Amino acid sequence: MQTLAHLGDAGPGAWILLTPLLWAAVMIAAITLLRRTAWHRATPWRPASTDHPSPLTVLGRRFASGEIDEEEYWRRLSVLEEQFGRGGGGK
Repeated sequence: MQTLAHLGDAGPGAWILLTPLLWAAVMIAAITLLRRTAWHRATPWRPASTDHPSPLTVLGRRFASGEIDEEEYWRRLSVLEEQFGRGGGGK
């Protein structure tokens, strides 16, 4: 019985290199797909929604616009850091 790997008893043909190249292409495609979708959404430093700014962002904007003075800014910042941690996410 003759198999595909032995074409006329000449040994494996050049097609035998196709299998590892095919698997490499599949792995590269899978990693690329995961990086662009699932892994990209799971990053902790990326905000879940851009509709609502974080409390620290709101506080910084109020201080920059002059709504609150420096003393009020530092007081509120310390409260926010105790409640939400440094990131201001709170979840």
